[in-house]
Amino acid sequence: MVDVGKWPIFTLLSPQEIASIRKACVFGTSANEALYVTEDDEGEEGSLCVTLGQTSQTELFVFQVFVFGLNYSNCLGTGDNQSTLTPKKLEALCGKKIKSLSYGSGPHVLLSTEDGVVYAWGHNGYSQLGNGTTNQGIAPIQVCTNLLIKQVVEVACGSHHSVALAADGEVFAWGYNNCGQVGSGSTANQPTPRKVTNCLHIKRVVGIACGQTSSMAVLDTGEIVCGYAHTLALTDEGLLYAWGANTYGQLGTGNKNNLLSPTHIMVEKERVVEIAACHSAHTSAAKTQGGHVYMWGQCRGQSVVLPHLTHLSCTDDVFACFATPAVSWRLLSVEHEDFLTVAESLKKEFDSPETADLKFRIDGKYIHVHKAVLKIRCEHFRSMFQSYWNEDMKEVIEIDQFSYPVYRAFLQFLYTDTVDLPPEDAIGLLDLATSYCENRLKKLCQHIIKQGITVENAFSLFSAAVRYDAEDLEEFCFKFCINHLTEVTQTAAFWQMDGPLLKEFIAKASKCGAFKN
Repeated sequence: MVDVGKWPIFTLLSPQEIASIRKACVFGTSANEALYVTEDDEGEEGSLCVTLGQTSQTELFVFQVFVFGLNYSNCLGTGDNQSTLTPKKLEALCGKKIKSLSYGSGPHVLLSTEDGVVYAWGHNGYSQLGNGTTNQGIAPIQVCTNLLIKQVVEVACGSHHSVALAADGEVFAWGYNNCGQVGSGSTANQPTPRKVTNCLHIKRVVGIACGQTSSMAVLDTGEIVCGYAHTLALTDEGLLYAWGANTYGQLGTGNKNNLLSPTHIMVEKERVVEIAACHSAHTSAAKTQGGHVYMWGQCRGQSVVLPHLTHLSCTDDVFACFATPAVSWRLLSVEHEDFLTVAESLKKEFDSPETADLKFRIDGKYIHVHKAVLKIRCEHFRSMFQSYWNEDMKEVIEIDQFSYPVYRAFLQFLYTDTVDLPPEDAIGLLDLATSYCENRLKKLCQHIIKQGITVENAFSLFSAAVRYDAEDLEEFCFKFCINHLTEVTQTAAFWQMDGPLLKEFIAKASKCGAFKN
């Protein structure tokens, strides 16, 4: 969980103000500016009804956006050039659900909402605000040219240029272009958003990132993040690559030598599932499948040239505690645990003999549950306990068609909405979810399998996806197998597969051009 209190600038706020924060971003050359969203950041209007005698009044409320700090180059967007230690409401953005936010070291700020609208403000010497002028933006103004009919899902800023990703996979860029970072095929500055067609024609982009004077786009599943002048890339196998500048050891190679091409790092570590970098700090971070967080690069004036294991729980904390300046590398989402919620109470009571009124026995082991919870959470059990099933009168129900880890994970999911299983066991849970018509659990199993796919298990997972009619997972596993075709075809799982499925895979792979020279 992200704790905004770890960022020095937020120590200026009261505990009550911090408790109300739901999203936040720290930026500025000295991490001395911040934007945050208060309680109701779901972005939907609600109503509070107050009864006074015979009179009923309804008050509408929406979430609020606040800024505070230095206000260098009008990056607070308050309409004036005054710095403030007291948060000011950003009226232009109140009531709008913020989805993506980025800042450039120029500096300027770019923001997109859930509705796909883009706003920009701050320094504009190179038209990085996209309004066709070089006039400074003193308040958030909608970026209209070429984006008005587009739903933007992500924004990214370089030092003096901007990039936006539309829901249909198209990329638009504008601003400073001395190094070709706008992707227009020239080095002329671009005053308004322009669709990037060079190398991206008819290709669908799913992610974008910017360095100081560079831009990147991801065309398939994965992550690319950019620092000031270095880049980290995460593959679908959880392998981490780095290249670019290495003055502070931010590549994690054990030295400070620059690299012109991607090099595999963290080779001996477990699978990497998240990477972090931003061009305001020479710091890199990564989180592994086991929840371990590593950092390297510039660390409070020191150079850490190899990934260093921290005690932190998320990559956001790395930038709060170690980066110089202590900026956030992405828009922070904050959760609070001020009291025990209904969900947390249910989680505590799972497999509790003290309060349970029913037991399942699988492989000789017992799992204690509550009939009422099962009926509320699952249609299968609602039918079981409200009809004339034999199980309705039993205190112990025997289960023999699923393994203990799989069935326990299923019951625990009904109490917690989460699943903690390796990909191979998640296949069995996918089978159960399909049998019990639990579509949400089915999707969650697919997500676990996607994160845990390897060359060794890829074809087995592909086969299971076909068997359980999980089309999205089937396509994902198929693409992974194609991307690593030589290695996959040398695994035992590939040659142990039944003939019809093997023929179907080979035919489909052939149509994709997998066997062309």
